[in-house]
Amino acid sequence: MEKRILGQTGIEVTELCFGALPMGPLQKNLSIEENSKIIEFALKKGVNFIDTAEMYRTYEPIAMAIKNTGIRPVIASKSNKKTYEGMHAAVTEALEKLDIDYIDIFHLHAAREGANAFEVYSEALKCLVDLKKQDKVKAIGISTHSVAVTRLAAENDLIDIVFPIINMKGLGIIDGSKEEMIEAINKVYSSGKGIYLMKVLAGGSLIGQYTEALKFARDIESYTSIAIGITSIAEAEYNISYFSGQNVPSLAASLPALKKALVFKGLCKSCGKCMTACPNNAISFDRDKKADIDKSICLTCGYCTPVCPEFAIRIV
Repeated sequence: MEKRILGQTGIEVTELCFGALPMGPLQKNLSIEENSKIIEFALKKGVNFIDTAEMYRTYEPIAMAIKNTGIRPVIASKSNKKTYEGMHAAVTEALEKLDIDYIDIFHLHAAREGANAFEVYSEALKCLVDLKKQDKVKAIGISTHSVAVTRLAAENDLIDIVFPIINMKGLGIIDGSKEEMIEAINKVYSSGKGIYLMKVLAGGSLIGQYTEALKFARDIESYTSIAIGITSIAEAEYNISYFSGQNVPSLAASLPALKKALVFKGLCKSCGKCMTACPNNAISFDRDKKADIDKSICLTCGYCTPVCPEFAIRIV
């Protein structure tokens, strides 16, 4: 599998990045042991890049896979903590739970933030700068759904890597079109920063158009890697085969049905926290003031599930 360098960081990664979100408690909720075996399979097959986050709660299976295989991949994590102390605690937790001395990439987890993102995260960014000086963090990044933030990241000397959303339908993009996001991605690339892409399958909604969706993303050219959420050995094998240049059958025919978000209306207390957490504004109140998810634009990211105090939303 092809490897590339992320911008000017010197960090070499495979084109396929193992996305650890969907296998964790926010979505599939597999056991630590089950998830570890999936990661171990991918590592042994040559995938050397894993994307996770504080909120994904998947540090333990990654640590187990590293221990069981002896393979230390490039690891990217992220946190939406906005204070210096909060970000310091988030990085410390990652290092301890992953059982590593440093983390390769740590992002400001700024999915929903707009053009003021770097103001909102100014203290957290200072913390990451200090941790980079201490060699606890090798590269600083920002994870974003915003065209404006992607453009601004190209001009921010403190940012080494950008992790933007892009897909052929433009789903999940804030304050712009897919064409404008591609222009912003190219700007980041031209500035010498690393780029890897998220949600090219729009949270699974484009899985039936896998080849077309991946071709769209790969045609951008200025990216380094593409994060794909993986929840089984079969999915890992399929993606590895595709990125290794092998002919693959229809993904929709060979793997389980699409994920979907469900609201258990009887549990919903109409607090609205899920609407605030949704990065694509896919949740609103129905006429009974219960949370209602527009499945046509839902990214099945699971960001709504941990904020619901009644556990009324599930990704299945």
